[in-house]
Amino acid sequence: MPKNDRDPESAPLPSTLQRSPKKAQDTYEKTLESAEKTYDGNEQAAHRAAWASVKHSFEKTGDHWEPKAERGPSDPRAEQHGPGASAQTYGGVDVEGKTKEELRAQARAVGADVSSGMTKAQLGEAIEKANRREDRKRREGR
Repeated sequence: MPKNDRDPESAPLPSTLQRSPKKAQDTYEKTLESAEKTYDGNEQAAHRAAWASVKHSFEKTGDHWEPKAERGPSDPRAEQHGPGASAQTYGGVDVEGKTKEELRAQARAVGADVSSGMTKAQLGEAIEKANRREDRKRREGR
């Protein structure tokens, strides 16, 4: 587990961030700290803001987060703002920032079932499912 400078009384970083670059960890921690002040004790809202910040610059790949080629919203929900956002999300997969061909290549790389007729949304869901499976394996020690 990577060493970090967090206050020992605060909650540990989520496991996927523990396996990610320091910049992703710092992004989450700094945003969470600021959001906790902004949302005045609403812990859920603060964590949502922190994850949104991570997803703006990083993409979930398997069981960790990697920097995206370009900053920006990763899915339709990230393009919306505020608590009313209700569009589809793909677990950190950068569906909005990649072409269909790039998503298809990523899906194959993570072992997702892929067919030529899949839409970007379907590819995003397949990658998300493969990422969750990889994360679960990692947590269970397989």
